This record gives sequence, structure tokens and C-alpha cells, in this order.
Amino acid sequence: MIIGKISENREALIELEVIGVNWQQRIVATIDTGFDGYLTLPLYMINRLGLRPAGYRQAILGDGNRAVFNLFRARVVWVSKTCEVPVLQVEGDPLVGMALLDGNRVIMNVVKDGQVRIENLP
Repeated sequence: MIIGKISENREALIELEVIGVNWQQRIVATIDTGFDGYLTLPLYMINRLGLRPAGYRQAILGDGNRAVFNLFRARVVWVSKTCEVPVLQVEGDPLVGMALLDGNRVIMNVVKDGQVRIENLP
């Protein structure tokens, strides 16, 4: 189970352990239900973790425009197990997308400091 909280700005925040080649780091990421991928990270985190390039990924942004992102691979500790996931390089804070949430139940109490709970579906 992963436990997080709702921020003052009504963002669902969770902590994840991200494992790279050189480093592993606990990060705070925002759940983004409009993002159909797995995980985004900014370049400075990608460099610190020592993630290796894995190509490029084209995506359609919320405004309908297409963009190309650098793609990397990382391991994350997700609901008590370690899995390898694709990571898109973006500017801004880390995001967890719907692909990483797939197969899980997400329960949110959407009030300031409300609990966010992610657990495997039975």
C-alpha cells in the first residue's frame, strides 16, 4: 500500500522510491489522471539517478499539441514490489500517470491534508 496526502492546491501527492544505475531516491510525485504514461521526471533527477536513455516517445499534450520527449527506464518500488517503468523527461515536478496506477485502487479524501491510499486490486 502507498499512503500519500492531498496538498493545499488539491494535488494528490505520493512518495515513491526510484532506483537508477547510480543512485536511488525517494521522490514526491503528483498523481495526474490526464497522463496515460507511467512516470515523468525532470532532467536533474534523471541525471542524479544515472538513468540511461531508451529512445524517444511522442505524446499528445492536454492542449492537443504533439511533443517528443526523451525516454528513460527506471525501477520503482510500487505497492511493495519493484518494477521497471518507462520515464519521460519533462520540466516540472514528477508525475505518476494512469499506466502506473493500472491494476490498483486509488482512494482519496480530497480535503487539505486528506489521505491518498493506493492498494492492489484483489
